[in-house]
Amino acid sequence: MAETLPVEKAYNRHDFLNGSAARHIRILCEYEHTRSTLEKHGVNETIMFFASARGKSRSEWEAAVASAEGKLANEGLSPEDKEKTEKELSRLKKLEWQCDVYVKVKELAAKLAEWGVNRMPRQPRVSICTGGGPGAMKAANEGAASVKGAYSIGMGISLPFEKGLNVACTPDLAFRYHYFFTRKFWMTYPCRALVVAPGGFGTCDELFEMITLIQCKKKERIPIVLFGKEFWSKVINWEQMAAMGVIAEADVHMLNMVDSVDEAFQHITSGIEEWEQSETGEKLVAEFSK
Repeated sequence: MAETLPVEKAYNRHDFLNGSAARHIRILCEYEHTRSTLEKHGVNETIMFFASARGKSRSEWEAAVASAEGKLANEGLSPEDKEKTEKELSRLKKLEWQCDVYVKVKELAAKLAEWGVNRMPRQPRVSICTGGGPGAMKAANEGAASVKGAYSIGMGISLPFEKGLNVACTPDLAFRYHYFFTRKFWMTYPCRALVVAPGGFGTCDELFEMITLIQCKKKERIPIVLFGKEFWSKVINWEQMAAMGVIAEADVHMLNMVDSVDEAFQHITSGIEEWEQSETGEKLVAEFSK
């Protein structure tokens, strides 16, 4: 028998698939894997939660503070480690207010998840989706996961300082992306309402991208709740932007700043129901009903 040369097929060649020549294939994989998975589980509509990864529950915050204080009490701590720990403790104390945000986000997500399940089978399920990270994202996933029959979707991104998604995500609906733009596409496309809890650069980036798409009519107008009136009114001067003509008054009015879980719930659910009665919404509901 003649000798043969064993050769791997292209789709089994990890050196090729992870190289620059196959970047477009990896991008397509991130797009298609999410699409097929959401379709398999009947996910047509989501309520997206954008939030800081830095916030903690009260118990997590207290444990982190105790740990930092314990390290500082160690007389053998090097000057470098002492400085690092002091900065960490200072940052933690600045973030104590986020413990209350955690509680409210979890409560709101649970209430919306229950509403999203109770609509079935007459209307499509509405599921909770987050960026899959820690902080208030985890709070929203925990809220959704506490509701029987609800999905708790996580769309995470691979980062050097995050090993994976929070454990409150539904395993079959936990996605981890390499490319920010494929992740943002799937955060946006099925999104029928948006809740934005206080956050930093990443949260603001995601918020501004969403409202830019709406402003440019690349995305339908959806109910948007900015959770935490004091934070959002002080961090970004929306009225001044409108006064100086760079955005319209109508752009400001689509952002609803609230502190109340009930107020947020009412605005989001009524907004989704109104959209479903529109021409575009009716088509989506009709497709679901087939």
